[in-house]
Amino acid sequence: MELRLRLLLAALLCWTCVCCANTDRAIDPSNSRVWGPGVEIPDRATLPARYFFIEPRDAESKKINESQKYDVHIIGQSRFGSCRYRLSQVDRHDGSSIIRYKLAESCSDVSIHVRHNSVHLSGSPFVIPGTLYSEQCYCPQGSVDEWLETVGCPLGDPQIDMDLIPFRAINFSSLRTRMIQQYDKPGSISHCNYVILRNQVHRRCYGQHTGFSKFMDTILLSLARKFTLPDMELFVNLGDWPLVKKGGQSRTTGPFPIFSWCGSDDTFDIVMPTYDITESTLENMGRVMLDMLSIQRRGVPWAEKHPRAFWRGRDARRERLELVALARFYPDLLNASLTNFFFFREEESEFGPRVAHISMHDFFDYRYQINVDGTVAAYRLPYLLAGSSVVLKQDSFYYEHFYRKLVPMRHYIPFEADLSNLLQQIQWARDNDEQAREIRDNANAFINANLLPLDIYCYHALLFKEYAKYIVSPIQVQPGMEKIEQPDEAYHCPCERTTLPRDEL
Repeated sequence: MELRLRLLLAALLCWTCVCCANTDRAIDPSNSRVWGPGVEIPDRATLPARYFFIEPRDAESKKINESQKYDVHIIGQSRFGSCRYRLSQVDRHDGSSIIRYKLAESCSDVSIHVRHNSVHLSGSPFVIPGTLYSEQCYCPQGSVDEWLETVGCPLGDPQIDMDLIPFRAINFSSLRTRMIQQYDKPGSISHCNYVILRNQVHRRCYGQHTGFSKFMDTILLSLARKFTLPDMELFVNLGDWPLVKKGGQSRTTGPFPIFSWCGSDDTFDIVMPTYDITESTLENMGRVMLDMLSIQRRGVPWAEKHPRAFWRGRDARRERLELVALARFYPDLLNASLTNFFFFREEESEFGPRVAHISMHDFFDYRYQINVDGTVAAYRLPYLLAGSSVVLKQDSFYYEHFYRKLVPMRHYIPFEADLSNLLQQIQWARDNDEQAREIRDNANAFINANLLPLDIYCYHALLFKEYAKYIVSPIQVQPGMEKIEQPDEAYHCPCERTTLPRDEL
């Protein structure tokens, strides 16, 4: 008995020491990592909000998983005096942090100071030569090829390669009128015809609901402020559903080159990043509350999360109603409710009542997140993959621009389109907790390698660069087009780099 008591006390002492060692390890500033475009290439990667990462490490270069606070200051000069900026820290659930900063105006002689407990971390202060331009400055930085190279964008993308295969000689002189007539269905289809010529954006829109053209206008103008866009003409679908069906007209005359935010296995549409992730990129630290950086904010620790799957959304698809029905039969596995009825209003009495919207940050109080299609692909998937839960994704023939690089059981847990094995997959995640967490971690790494703000700019730039190569017709502003102007403040910047003289604008 005495021996067992001694062993128990020894084990308790050992456990206590290990816990102390894990929680009280001191940060070693020289071993801690600070990296990312906001400190490495902020002069080349002009973003609405620049960002970088901090990973705390101890004297043995081992990562520290506990939350930390950092003292970050930006010193520089602007035409108003000292450099003005806003800054925020996103404390991620793995111990690392994202630092975001947004410049009020262009700044020169900039140094970025990153300290912990008054001591500079490795590489700090980061001294930036030249000028850091505000995102609103019209200071194009060479050609699209030069920009892609200077900010380190990928050389290619499998989705872009696949999308452009059918379009090796695009002649709008013969296509334009037929395309406008084909999609002249004002009550159901809205689209815009764009021409980019000498880095100026022109468009004419067709249809009753053309408000979503603002997303395309804004990303094109933002790209044009960073580099010289290739001269090109393009048609952009403003709806959710892809338009260019395989078969039919496409079989005899070839498919029409239409850009869409969502693709499908039975269409030829050229897929761009969705308007949602594009807006969150453009409005980072602005008017949007949810973006690919802020969604990584630390939430409930894994051990404290509800061990159930979670879903909220509107009634955009029959499977969503069936998901709610499953949740009622298996509440120990699934929490799912509808927030609005539009498509199946007559069935609200059966599948309601509707529940209040909640912040997506609160989704991650649950270990497992369900992703079910809406009218097309559910555009929330990037945010779910970036969060602190593991994602279960419905099989679907709809896709976004990055789906081709996702791997089932590596980045998410798949389930059948008809939900027939969803409960089994939830149970598998519960029974294989370590593997589920590894899938979550892989998803987080995928997001940080492919879907952060700079990645979204890179994809647009690479897509337009490759697409423009295949246009064989002359690029001309068409009758009835309006010029989309840069914001007034775009020309208030003393640019050290421009590719177009001011009087050519």
